[in-house]
Amino acid sequence: MLVGAVAGALVLAGTGIALADAHKTVTLDVDGETVQVSTFAGSVAGLLEDHEVTVGERDVLAPGATDALREGDEVVVRHARTVTVLADGDQRTVWTTALSADDALDVLSARGQDIRLLASRSAATGRADLPLGLLSGGSVDLVADGATRTVDGGRSLDEVLASLDLTVGALDRVQAYRPTAPDGTSRLTVTVQRVVVEETAELVPVPFEQVTESSAGLYTDQRRTLTAGVPGELSRSLRIVRVDGVEESRRMLAEAVTRAPVTEVVRVGTRARPVVAATPAAAGTPVALGGDVWGALARCESGGNPSVVSSNGLYHGLYQFSVGTWQGVGGAGLPSQASAEEQTQRAQALQARSGWGQWPACARKLGLL
Repeated sequence: MLVGAVAGALVLAGTGIALADAHKTVTLDVDGETVQVSTFAGSVAGLLEDHEVTVGERDVLAPGATDALREGDEVVVRHARTVTVLADGDQRTVWTTALSADDALDVLSARGQDIRLLASRSAATGRADLPLGLLSGGSVDLVADGATRTVDGGRSLDEVLASLDLTVGALDRVQAYRPTAPDGTSRLTVTVQRVVVEETAELVPVPFEQVTESSAGLYTDQRRTLTAGVPGELSRSLRIVRVDGVEESRRMLAEAVTRAPVTEVVRVGTRARPVVAATPAAAGTPVALGGDVWGALARCESGGNPSVVSSNGLYHGLYQFSVGTWQGVGGAGLPSQASAEEQTQRAQALQARSGWGQWPACARKLGLL
């Protein structure tokens, strides 16, 4: 019995020595929250298990899980989180173990890209937040509604927005980035951009087409519009995005022709004009104004204006043709709408057929009668 008791005492004594050797004090840092703990764990994995700290495949752990744990060791755990980034205008989701937005931008911007962290919006609070803090310490510039405020970067984004009583709409954009100042320095900046999306309609004219028809009833230098062209109308439904009051984009949602255009139809002459020889005045008849008989007659009848119409609307053009007389010498339309050359040709044809008496007053004045 004595031998057994001694042996038992030795075992207990040995166990006491082993327990004393296993006890240690270490520092446990989990995502920046640091505590000193007393532990009997012999490995890093044992320490984490005792304190219910899980480590995933994307997380960072130092020292490694299988490393022995010694007095005074520091165990660091950084849990990986996803953040939404805008890299050179391309939006994507990435994993990071950074503790703050500033640290994450340090790492992500190392590739030389324009990197911005996008905050998620909360309809419940009217705020926006990031899955990590802003800064480990220091101040941040917050730009919203045309004003820049300097705020404490040690708080979460949601806390900062709440302290300023800033609400964020469902479409608003909240970004954290580090713009470079002219002196080369950079500073964490958070911007709140107000986004308004509206749907509107606009009316767009639709040009009309023109077709021509040949007509032997018109001379080659004549054109007549049979059907006047009328522009159509196109209705478009648009979605317009404005950021801080400035139009960023517009997208067409639908379009439909609300009024069809009317095609213009023009008749073009194909008949060659006849060459009418002027009949010389009778012998002894004075030639007015240096031989320009027709010019003098036109000035007397109409003041030389080929488009003039008499006050009663009956007589037209250089030689004051009536419509019936004009048609009688092969004219079409109104004499005042024909060219001066055609009017003179028609007047010469009329004089050759009926004499100067067709213009009794002016012919007498010019000495032609």
